[in-house]
Amino acid sequence: MKLFSVLYNVGKFRTAFDFGGREVAHWFPGHMAKGIKQMRANLKNTDCIIEIHDARIPLSGRNPVFQDTLDVRPHLLVLNKMDLADLSNKQRTLTMLEKSGVRNVVFTDCLKQRDENIRKLVPTLVEIIESRPRFNRDENINYCLMVIGVPNVGKSSFINSLRRTNLKKGRASRVGGEPGITRAVLTKIQVCQRPTMHLLDTPGVLPPKIESVETGMKLALCGTILDHLVGEDVIADYLLYSLNRLGKFSYVEKYDLQQPSDNIQYVLKHIAVKLGKKQRVKAITGVGNITVTIPNYSAAAYAFIRAFRKGELGQVMLD
Repeated sequence: MKLFSVLYNVGKFRTAFDFGGREVAHWFPGHMAKGIKQMRANLKNTDCIIEIHDARIPLSGRNPVFQDTLDVRPHLLVLNKMDLADLSNKQRTLTMLEKSGVRNVVFTDCLKQRDENIRKLVPTLVEIIESRPRFNRDENINYCLMVIGVPNVGKSSFINSLRRTNLKKGRASRVGGEPGITRAVLTKIQVCQRPTMHLLDTPGVLPPKIESVETGMKLALCGTILDHLVGEDVIADYLLYSLNRLGKFSYVEKYDLQQPSDNIQYVLKHIAVKLGKKQRVKAITGVGNITVTIPNYSAAAYAFIRAFRKGELGQVMLD
């Protein structure tokens, strides 16, 4: 696919995405507000905050409410789904995070059966916790951590991965591909025996107001906001814009296109034909109504987005 980036006139691609005056829906259900309130109440029992975020958007979409209200404890940022992210400029990402005050960063792939970064995590956490006073928990030899993050970034997978690595036990948290799976607030789960370490699981919480439409689109593309709140046609178009902007043209071969395109309808038509996504509709003609078969653009958009989220369109860094 690198050949396309050389031969194709990238000047034909959009240099900005037209949001058309749209606003990304603000999704802040009751369980999220309840979660924030109970997180604050349980800070006194917490030794360290572990914030999970998507490695494809390491700078965008992190909930500022977390930083404003929970940043009184040692903090570890876990950038999960590293297998889906383009980490060729990893050092640049770490530098930018450090400038924003985040110094402890770990990249993980929590769906991988053996992740070396997960295996090293407990010693790292102990070192971070012991580097600062524990105040009222100083005499307590057990460690209690709070896992936070926006929806669908892999908090449950992270917890299950820690248990699998350190306790040789199965999953304790339900995992799903859509935001909003974890609704229970502050479920306590053991993840290590030596030292004894528990995690407080929390629901994914989006900020009550997303900072910009661009940030909202990145969150939506990564599955953090329910698709129907934004519109799968819009998400698919933003995905095409992003892939072209980044020079990621694997979709051309995957869906039998002749060359990269900036026209989402053209791309979705090829996807529908390639995957056999069709629909029957009634057409009004001069001699009466007839039923015709046309490409199913909605199903094609759905498939396009899912292929991206599974990593089938290449590793991407949206920030």
